[in-house]
Amino acid sequence: MSSAATTPPSVDKVDGFSRKSVRKAKQKRSQSSSQFRSQGKPIELTPLPLLKDVPAPEQPELFLKKLQQCCTVFDFMDTLSDLKMKEYKRSTLNELVDYVTVSRGYLTEQAYPEVVKMLVYEFFIRFLESQEFQPSIAKKYIDQKFVLQLLELFDSEDPRERDYLKTVLHRIYGKFLGLRAFIRKQINNIFLRFVYETEHFNGVAELLEILGSIINGFALPLKAEHKQFLVKVLIPLHTVRSLSLFHAQLAYCIVQFLEKDPALTEPVIRGLLKFWPKTCSQKEVMYLGELEEILDVIEPTQFIKIQEPLFKQISRCVSSPHFQVAERALYYWNNEYIMSLIEENSSVILPIMFASLYRISKEHWNPAIVALVYNVLKAFMEMNSTLFDELTATYKSDRQREKKKEKEREELWKKLEDLELKRSLRCDGIIPT
Repeated sequence: MSSAATTPPSVDKVDGFSRKSVRKAKQKRSQSSSQFRSQGKPIELTPLPLLKDVPAPEQPELFLKKLQQCCTVFDFMDTLSDLKMKEYKRSTLNELVDYVTVSRGYLTEQAYPEVVKMLVYEFFIRFLESQEFQPSIAKKYIDQKFVLQLLELFDSEDPRERDYLKTVLHRIYGKFLGLRAFIRKQINNIFLRFVYETEHFNGVAELLEILGSIINGFALPLKAEHKQFLVKVLIPLHTVRSLSLFHAQLAYCIVQFLEKDPALTEPVIRGLLKFWPKTCSQKEVMYLGELEEILDVIEPTQFIKIQEPLFKQISRCVSSPHFQVAERALYYWNNEYIMSLIEENSSVILPIMFASLYRISKEHWNPAIVALVYNVLKAFMEMNSTLFDELTATYKSDRQREKKKEKEREELWKKLEDLELKRSLRCDGIIPT
């Protein structure tokens, strides 16, 4: 499969499989003005008539010739070279895009390898979406090797290119049933390398967007391989340093799984708690946001299974000295559905949360956090006033005991210091033994 031009989308939206990433392409270009042709030799393309200007029976052959012409690659690092031919190719590509969108009868079997060989993203998408497109013919050229090369291009540093690739791969997944398992497996491999080896791949967000749509179409009951992908791949993706770049797409995939199979809620939440960030408040805020999305769709029976470990973590977040973490955790009590779950299980949740909330209400440095805590305490008191009063009395009693023990420790240390001082004075002969 030959390469196509690596031109900006604003020029002719051409790209090729030979380039692994923009960064690698730059490294190659630094060695010569062009990796595709000899320097100093201008390219000449023979002008062809417009497709609309020739009789319909001649259009398929002319269409093929134009596809072959557009495989010619120009050096866009040199902005002054081949200007006339670059403009001709640009106009030809636009003509082909329009033609493939509205015309009929152009897509002969001979056109398929030429289209794949040229691979211009916008044109290729129109090609895949054409009513005349036949997967049975295209599968000879759009195969596993093609998919592997396509996936490598997702590491591009240009978000516009990644967006085109996302659409292309999604269309291929929809039209080629025989490639679906292979595509999922290769995305799985990319994510595993990303998590456990490189922590660098530019297209994670786009691949997750595709997966969100794929997961939404999974049949029930879910296959074991799909559940394994959730637990072994998607949950560990939360551990990488660049989580913020794709967290929204990742959280969407997680929620899609739980809406498909609520029984997965417990392993998902326990997985998040296992990987909970210890030193990065920004990631804690993201985790809390994702947990709220999960709790929005959780079933009450599943909530009961995870409420204790979950609210122990929320209690720690509420106690965080970083006010954004504490604030995000306290916002849970503004969610009506979560509040209903808390109210139904207040006898379990209130004892877990009470000590942290009461202490923060007296000691936290941020007045906004204190105000939120008072609202939460008020809500708990209205849910279960008897238990609230018992916990308040127990907390105060425990605090009094702690203060008493602390005072006793201080007195003991003072006695020890006095004894040490006397011993020192005796050793120095200042006081008689």
